[in-house]
Amino acid sequence: MTSYFSHLNPVPAFPAYTGPYKVGSIDVEVPTSDLKSPAPAPDPSVSTVHFRLFYPCESTLKQHERPVRWIPHPQRETLGAYARFLGANSIFAELISYFPRLLYYISIPVLRNASLLQAPTKTKRWPVMIFSHGLGGSRNAYSHLLGSLSSHGIVVVAPDHRDGSSPLQHIRETSTSKAKTVGYSSYPHKPSKEVEDGRNEQLSIRLWELALVHEALLKIDLEGDAVSNLDLNDEGHYTHKQSKNNLHAMFKGQLNVHYPSSISWAGHSFGASTIVQFVKSVFWQSRPTEVPSADYQSLFRPSPDSAIVQQITQYSPVALLDLWCLPLRGDSTHWLWNKPMPSYSPSGPGGTSLLAIISEAFFKWRGNLLDTKRVLSENPSSDVPQHSKAPPQFFYPIASAHLSQSDFGVLFPWITKKVFKAENPERTLLLNVRAILQVLRDNGVEVADTSRFDMEEEEKTRMNGPADIAAKDDHLRQDWKILARNGEVKGWVALSTDLDEEGDEEREGEKDKKKFPSEAVLEGEVMDGNVEEGQKWKQTI
Repeated sequence: MTSYFSHLNPVPAFPAYTGPYKVGSIDVEVPTSDLKSPAPAPDPSVSTVHFRLFYPCESTLKQHERPVRWIPHPQRETLGAYARFLGANSIFAELISYFPRLLYYISIPVLRNASLLQAPTKTKRWPVMIFSHGLGGSRNAYSHLLGSLSSHGIVVVAPDHRDGSSPLQHIRETSTSKAKTVGYSSYPHKPSKEVEDGRNEQLSIRLWELALVHEALLKIDLEGDAVSNLDLNDEGHYTHKQSKNNLHAMFKGQLNVHYPSSISWAGHSFGASTIVQFVKSVFWQSRPTEVPSADYQSLFRPSPDSAIVQQITQYSPVALLDLWCLPLRGDSTHWLWNKPMPSYSPSGPGGTSLLAIISEAFFKWRGNLLDTKRVLSENPSSDVPQHSKAPPQFFYPIASAHLSQSDFGVLFPWITKKVFKAENPERTLLLNVRAILQVLRDNGVEVADTSRFDMEEEEKTRMNGPADIAAKDDHLRQDWKILARNGEVKGWVALSTDLDEEGDEEREGEKDKKKFPSEAVLEGEVMDGNVEEGQKWKQTI
């Protein structure tokens, strides 16, 4: 009966997480002045770092806790910013104008402020992943992907980037700085000196923020509530005085963040670009034998004795979702572009710790696909394939769109199917989760098993929900099929880094790499090729 009425509810809703753990969530905003910055601040007005924590939690819901709303507060202002970001011709802007109040009530299926569960790992600490959002994103925009990972035993950290890549960001007042609002900075999706300078400026902020998030996690794990948290973790905090800003104290001594390569790094689209530039900047610039070219512009150069330099190694697990390569192709950062990912350094293990998943839309975008292959290759500067080490894990799910890896696909499946021809967004996200989890297992990260249901090994129905499925001892330690290259998983296509794969004669992609295809979307920015479909959709509602 509950399932029946859920279909009558007009408010878009997320599917349940399928891992064995309940998921809790809190927000943390720390003044940058309280943290040891490993490099000079690129923009001193960014005076805090703000992030959401998804974590395995106790199953008991605390009394009087409100749901975690998907649209961050202040909701009206945030929705207005999204409408401006999406543009008048965007189908999602139309959705906002038709159903604004319904969107206010979309809730992330986590337990707000829930107690952290004791880790069952050998270290008695939870593994940690830091995830960077793309254009138009925020700490909430990938909640289903990140919550699903967390339900398998990972503390996932989702920062807000204050670089102008989100429609709207609020920076709280600190003891030394005033509150600030950061709006969206629009740049064309074609290469130019203006675009290169603008994206480099954004990347310099993003890389610095990731390093400070890392510093905040170290401090929280060591000092607990001695770390200042400006976020009161109460969505009524704009009018209420009740403070819950010491909740992060429960993570003291619970995070596996101190050993080299213990943290996993992931991102989507511009967030994936951010992760590539971050791990390569930290790794290669700290090598005494590496001398950058005279024209190289460093976007982030951490101190050699900083904690982040010790953390990122050739063994650090990295997951790149729909990598957008344009921000990495600037002339001023060409030296770093020619460097491989750390796992392909002389002492690295190769691609076993490197996962890339692209959408079918990005697979069809030939220029970006070829650039992605270079990023994942042993030698990005070479046209000749080199296979001296294990290849990366590189896949795409058939009938997927760029938005399929964010929350938009599962919340608005009828739109992504109509406009972007994307099918079964829930399964697409599940395939992403399975692949990430198995790469982590292969690299010694202790995460929970994948269920037989999620592995599609048994014909079952979800009459009683994922919790009952997990309770039947249906979980398996390994999910080797998801990383197999033999097509055993339906609609899951393995790719290589060879530039001439699929018979593509233009190995550099010079003719098309400056074009942005109508099939691909950078987050909410719907390209001209989809406007006609959007107009047809509007006539049906």
